[in-house]
Amino acid sequence: MKSSSPTDKNSVDNELRSPPKEEVVESIPRDQLKKESAARAKKRPVLQKIARVLSGQKETPYRELIINAEPLETRVALLVDGVLEKFEVERSGDKRMVGAVFAGKIQNLEPGLKAAFVDIGQPKNAFLHYWDILPAANDDKAIEIVRQNETAEQKKRRSQKPTLKDIPKLYPIGTNIVVQITKAQIGTKGPRTTTNLALPGRFLVLMPFSGQCGISRKIESKQERDRLKQILGKLTLPEGMGIIIRTAGEGKKLRYFVRDLHMLLKKWEKIEEGMKAGKPALLYQEPDIIERTVRDFLTEDIDRVLVDSEDRHSAILDNISEVSPRSRKKIVHFKDDIPIFERFNIERQIEQTFQRTVPLTSGGEIVIDETEALVAIDVNTGSHKGKDKGGKDFIVNANLEAASEAARQIRLRNIGGLIILDFIDMKNKRDRKAVFDRMRREMAKDKAKSHVLPISQLGIMQMTRQRHAESHASGIYTTCPYCSGKGIVKSSRTMSVEIQRKLVSVIRHLRNTTFKRGETIEMAILLHPTNLERLRNEDEEHLIDIEQAYNVSLSFKSDYSYHVENFRIVDPTSGQELR
Repeated sequence: MKSSSPTDKNSVDNELRSPPKEEVVESIPRDQLKKESAARAKKRPVLQKIARVLSGQKETPYRELIINAEPLETRVALLVDGVLEKFEVERSGDKRMVGAVFAGKIQNLEPGLKAAFVDIGQPKNAFLHYWDILPAANDDKAIEIVRQNETAEQKKRRSQKPTLKDIPKLYPIGTNIVVQITKAQIGTKGPRTTTNLALPGRFLVLMPFSGQCGISRKIESKQERDRLKQILGKLTLPEGMGIIIRTAGEGKKLRYFVRDLHMLLKKWEKIEEGMKAGKPALLYQEPDIIERTVRDFLTEDIDRVLVDSEDRHSAILDNISEVSPRSRKKIVHFKDDIPIFERFNIERQIEQTFQRTVPLTSGGEIVIDETEALVAIDVNTGSHKGKDKGGKDFIVNANLEAASEAARQIRLRNIGGLIILDFIDMKNKRDRKAVFDRMRREMAKDKAKSHVLPISQLGIMQMTRQRHAESHASGIYTTCPYCSGKGIVKSSRTMSVEIQRKLVSVIRHLRNTTFKRGETIEMAILLHPTNLERLRNEDEEHLIDIEQAYNVSLSFKSDYSYHVENFRIVDPTSGQELR
């Protein structure tokens, strides 16, 4: 290595004192992503290719689940022909609240809000609207009820048709009640709950307090629906419980539903055991992101699952063996030195997710702004190249492409609540309908419920998307210490993850280029004291693991003048930055 002068060290210090320059993320052409994906698809096992041809799936896209398991967070990405279509992240210590079942006690009734506040043993009381206390009405357009399994008590209660006015009498303060969280705590608002419990399985949803059995209306084939109705009649479940056949059950044989129902009933038995204690407590929690991914993977048409952790790989194989041994061959342990998200160009696609401006393939762009009240998405043509010779379809093509990308960005960023899309004005009613139809089709791919309204005369489209938890941006950034909350900077946990990730990348590079095997590498990390505190306390064990695994000696220098999002890895002798 070349030695650096004191001037070089000062320039590094000065650079660290300034906010990091916002990098322009260059989007990878989709043609390149699809080309690389097609090359990977050709390497599929022969039996898998034959099965696809026989089932008429020859032209279906190549779908891959990429799992990056790290000590502080686990990330899961779904690639469809190489393009990032779904992204989830779960950090160690995060509470998996949505879907959790609690035994609670009604603490307060607010007639003005028409809601009850329930003590569930958490710092914040849960919010329970009166509508969510009443038995779920048979008005869900997404479900066709085909069988009743109600008890005499349930029939009597349904015939009496209790109203909101009856709730305070039926559920006075102090009443023990079992609730399920439908929306996690966001900001100062407590979690939202319901008494209409629903436990999802692979092919079924068990509703312990509802005696109605039905089929998802997303299964459109009449012949298939008739077959599933017969299966529904053959399933044996306790009186008073209900089940819904999910879209994933389409084409599945009776034995799959029997096995799924058995697992759900065992899960409910454990919940009932916890209910006997009669005090606020957590009764059931959704599995972690790996188990959820495996569960969903088994219900979707995934070609391959890659995971970069040997422990997680073994755990997934054990999990798969219990429910679908045939799928074991699709689970692959990624062992390359290149980080898995870099290997499949996911890191750059994720970086684009947190940019305000998102470029479109043909030259236009969409601009996304999250505010307190709503999310605004503006469509700009930019240097759009999609017009024909006459230029008639210039605006329509830009809007159609923007609709598809906007729906994708909404899923990736986990944006919820009210969303306003400002499309380029279109005079033709048929063109506006075409963009509206495209948006509805794209949002139909999303598991979160959404409601899309037609484009107004002002070129504005209004829509809402179900919000279960905070957006991904809320989890990665924290309140900025420099501007008292007017801006955002990355949290110390996020910076710790980035520092460790960068350390491993730099070490691997130095091992391959400069240092011999067995030779100790000395490195110094310059960073803000807040990030150093995180590394020396909560994450000290992870740093020790890195030192031992790679034969590295780490030292640290912190300074409050450094920006919290800046850090440098340098040679402690020369002061030269290591990359």
